[in-house]
Amino acid sequence: MDFNHFLSSYYPDPTYGGKRLYADMVEQAILADKLGYRGVTVPEHHLINVLITPSPLQMAVKVASVTEHVEITTSVVVLPLHDMRILAGELVQADILTDERLILGVGRGAFAYETARMGVPIEDTREKFDESLNLLLALLSEEEVSWSGKYYNFESLTIMPRPVRELPIMIAALVEPAIAACTKRGFSIQTTPLSATPEVFKKQIMAHKNAKAEMGAAGEGLRILSSRVGYCARDEADARKKLELAYDYYQRFDNVFTGPGVVKNGCIEALPREQTIEALEQNLLICTADEMVERLAFFDEIGIDEVILNFNIGEEQAETLEAMERFARDVMPHFQPTIVRQSAR
Repeated sequence: MDFNHFLSSYYPDPTYGGKRLYADMVEQAILADKLGYRGVTVPEHHLINVLITPSPLQMAVKVASVTEHVEITTSVVVLPLHDMRILAGELVQADILTDERLILGVGRGAFAYETARMGVPIEDTREKFDESLNLLLALLSEEEVSWSGKYYNFESLTIMPRPVRELPIMIAALVEPAIAACTKRGFSIQTTPLSATPEVFKKQIMAHKNAKAEMGAAGEGLRILSSRVGYCARDEADARKKLELAYDYYQRFDNVFTGPGVVKNGCIEALPREQTIEALEQNLLICTADEMVERLAFFDEIGIDEVILNFNIGEEQAETLEAMERFARDVMPHFQPTIVRQSAR
């Protein structure tokens, strides 16, 4: 099982400044590269101060310029917010400039506040995502592509420059039928259990594993990644402090994910949550290294190929770097990494 560090760019205090925020993310990427993480992951979000990276491909190119080994995964590029004719060319350029370390994670979008203000109602994102993905695949693999659909209509064109390889693509999916369908279509999967029980989480993973088994040789190389908020704490007292920060983070996250989307001057308000802090603790990986090893053993047992860890929950940058080092020193050696890095699609 491999490990990936999520460059989540959490921005609870705007006075901190975007320059310092992204400098922190780059510093974390450099450390992840040195510590032996398989990859780093970059989100895409707009207009809000959670996961705020308006251009994940710009961040990917920057990260590649200061690292040597890590894969750089997007989690996720929100296809309904982009014009595929522009995005396809940007992806080829970014893949070249990242020395072919780019892995494209794509999804439909999750925050209604965000998509509505970008001109795409959340109710339309599934349908637009499906058409956008089909078009993107055509543009990346064919020349003289023409299109007649609900969201795109144009005469034949060819994106330039042409791809230098088949770009690895992962699909973000949460429910079992979607995970299975995307796997059978030949895609790797990014998923997360959110607040679901371990039994539901296992079913998510098995949906991919079973679909992959049905594919036989065609499923070789497909992988499933799971993202989790966590923190490798110094001790129990440190873990409790970080859990309190995480609870505040989820008061904001839930506001735009499942809640009313109350945002002022770009800042998401922290709204009351029904879930208790004790219940939240069961859904996260905020604990000491010894407990982290025990809890991640379940991830390894059910067959997760790579865990994306979001350590950025509002603590100081120095604490994040220390937690990354503790994790690499005290947790990662307990798990066998993937020896050969295979294409994600």
